[in-house]
Amino acid sequence: MKILHIDSSILGDGSVTRQLSAELVAQLQSANPSSEVVYRDVAAQPLSHLSGPEFMVRVGAPAELTPAIQSDIAIATTVLEEFLAADTVVIGSPMYNFSVSSQLKSWMDRVAVAGKTFRYTATGPEGLAGGKRVIIAVSRGGFYGPGTPAESFDFQERYLTAFFGFLGINNVEFIRAEGIAMGADARAKAITGAQDAIKQAA
Repeated sequence: MKILHIDSSILGDGSVTRQLSAELVAQLQSANPSSEVVYRDVAAQPLSHLSGPEFMVRVGAPAELTPAIQSDIAIATTVLEEFLAADTVVIGSPMYNFSVSSQLKSWMDRVAVAGKTFRYTATGPEGLAGGKRVIIAVSRGGFYGPGTPAESFDFQERYLTAFFGFLGINNVEFIRAEGIAMGADARAKAITGAQDAIKQAA
């Protein structure tokens, strides 16, 4: 099994999602000793925002390729190949301002490539990346789950579910730690609950 591990938190060692995603990968490796892991930290080594010239190259249109753009294209190609090669994708995704981090969004922009991970047909778009397992460790300072007053502000899980669904991955699993900013007890309870969920997922 090939595992792609993505971290996107800007908080370093203080990150809940980094802790949870690492524990999740360790559990998966324990269950699959021969698995291979590719790790990418898009916060420590951020990808540039998707540029116009890079996008034009994707769609086969002419574009002026400066050395910087050529470097971006080479990195984007590697990022896409890592995603395509993975059987399981583990992502650490904290909620920032009700959605994903901009660093993770830049990574997502590199794996959503027409003709590679999706295509348009006469009957509408079709995902080409089906068959992968995607498990996402999410953290939130408050509570945004189903039935909570702030549920409508959750543009994190809904966005990730829609995005990967567009690529043909319809079973996105979430390991959720909520209320981590609501005090030490709430944080500890959230992490413990997420760790229990990790054991079941792995």
